Amino acid sequence: MRIIRSLEEMPEIENAVITIGSFDGVHRGHQKIISRITQIAKEINGESVIITFHPHPRSVVFPKDTSLSLLTTLEEKIQLIEHYGIDNLVIVPFTIEFSQLYAREYIENFLLKYFKPAFIAIGYDHRFGLNRDGNFDLLKQYEKSHNFKLVKIEVQEIEEITISSTKIRNAVSKAEMTTAYNFLNYHYLLSGKVIYGQQIGKELGFPTANISINNPKKLIPPDGIYAVFVNIGNTKKEGMLYIGKRPTLQGKLERRIEVHIFDFNEMIYGETISVEIVMYIRDDNKFENLQKLKVQLHEDEQNTKLVLHEYLKRQSPKISKCSIVILNFNGEEYLESYLPSVLYSGTSDIDIIVADNYSDDDSKGYVQEWHPEVKLIEFSKNYGFAEGYNRSLKEIQTEYTVILNNDVLVTENWLDPIIALMDSDSTIGACQPKIRSLQENTKFEHAGAAGGYLDMLSYAFCRGRIFESVEEDTGQYDVNDEIFWASGAALVVRTELFNNLGGFDKSYFAHYEEIDLCWRMKRAGYRIMAVNESTVYHLGGGTLPYESSKKIYLNFKNSLKTYIKNESGILKYSKFFLRLLLDGMAALMLFFKGHWNAIPTILSAHWSVFFNIGGILKQKKVYDNLIQKHKIGPENKVGKYKGIIPLSFYLFGKKTYKDL
Repeated sequence: MRIIRSLEEMPEIENAVITIGSFDGVHRGHQKIISRITQIAKEINGESVIITFHPHPRSVVFPKDTSLSLLTTLEEKIQLIEHYGIDNLVIVPFTIEFSQLYAREYIENFLLKYFKPAFIAIGYDHRFGLNRDGNFDLLKQYEKSHNFKLVKIEVQEIEEITISSTKIRNAVSKAEMTTAYNFLNYHYLLSGKVIYGQQIGKELGFPTANISINNPKKLIPPDGIYAVFVNIGNTKKEGMLYIGKRPTLQGKLERRIEVHIFDFNEMIYGETISVEIVMYIRDDNKFENLQKLKVQLHEDEQNTKLVLHEYLKRQSPKISKCSIVILNFNGEEYLESYLPSVLYSGTSDIDIIVADNYSDDDSKGYVQEWHPEVKLIEFSKNYGFAEGYNRSLKEIQTEYTVILNNDVLVTENWLDPIIALMDSDSTIGACQPKIRSLQENTKFEHAGAAGGYLDMLSYAFCRGRIFESVEEDTGQYDVNDEIFWASGAALVVRTELFNNLGGFDKSYFAHYEEIDLCWRMKRAGYRIMAVNESTVYHLGGGTLPYESSKKIYLNFKNSLKTYIKNESGILKYSKFFLRLLLDGMAALMLFFKGHWNAIPTILSAHWSVFFNIGGILKQKKVYDNLIQKHKIGPENKVGKYKGIIPLSFYLFGKKTYKDL
């Protein structure tokens, strides 16, 4: 993290994503804002920037106000902001002169002049400039003319910051350190330089490091003994902290902050250390003599070690094997209906993520309010299905990722058999469960059914669904079987493999991208499986109706692109022209069924492919190289039907998979 302490030293920052505030405490509310601007910065290949002020503006504007208490010193704030991943921290010296800037001067001669932002994220009620005349609406007037985007931090988040800060101060003031931790998301810090003391602790067998806090406005917890972690350089040690006036000793009653560090005997005078306060142990008491104090200190040491041991045991990291990522655009209604079921997807720990594609409904608010356990990724524009998932999976660290539509209702522990199967066979690249219709729950669902197949011309069909013919699920396909492609409605992939093979082709926007990906996996020697002992229910057509013109266009365009990029063999081109002929017949059939715009839609899809053939072949070369680099064996053609499915279906009356 770069730290800039003077505007004159400001470097040029490309695509700066900025936010402004005191960030005192850098607590959970602040962390949400930090997460938001770091996400946007990654998204646009820019840099995140926090602008803060020192000293605190209140201490300059109201110098006689003694009520100001700070949760963090400047050094602690820097340490925390760096920990949460900000690229640039700009610490602006706050002076009387700076406070006198008019609102438009603040915008023009400060924000725009020095930062040239691509994005500015501020609160709905953010005020700035002389007499606090500037606000969100004034800044909005500059948005178009200066080519930046204004992101409003909504009322709930601002209220959360205010409420959290107040509650943290109250908790620290009452030595309720667990409560403070819950709001901070870290242990309350006391940082300072180690200074010489009177060595009385050493005489008692409990040598202490006396800490000098350099900011008198720093909020100090009540007097007493605390269980703590002590950070000395890159080393973390356990210890017990004393805050108080040492009433057992005679002499001047000065408040001291000193820490006894367990199993440590190095000289650290003059060094800066930080203390993380875990729990309050007892009050500061006066003892009859030093011997009784020493006895109590031994008891305190044992209690402190027990507290820290229990804490560390509880904090042992739970390592999830699988993440579920739900891409959402204006799907609040779907999230309300189906997200609760996702929370019970497996018996082991699963990370659940909603990646929001720049919704303008209240999807994000719903997730934040009702499912705080769900991680929210917020994009600054709608990237479509393919690129939205690509960007999401680059952030995933778990072995497996579930790509799940927001209109899917899952059954309890549906993931367990899938993960067990993939654990048992490293050649399985992707899986899907059995997918039933949510509207007619005894039938298979159109998008995936009991597993996907391709014919020789790359027409897609499923066990349980061929074209518009959808079967009742009577258990006829209740076996785990190898297929050619798995449905993107509920697709379980090896995360590393997904990324290694280039993820979804972002030019598809939506539809057929999972077939293209699965075909690449097959070409790299992997297997795709349908795990039909696991069942989910898909609404289907929730975001894009099956018979819409856009769906038809994407279907025919992306299907042809998938064929060109993946098909091989000497008959590739002759099969391609046969495919075009059958597409034309499909257009006529749709026309006579009442889809009056089917012919121009399919022609448009074809022309889109023809005009972009150069780009498609370039993509093919990139993907071919990735497949060659990561392949584990020869191309796997299991699940490829050797016939032509439109002829089998319409001419020979083979309406089900078992008929083929």
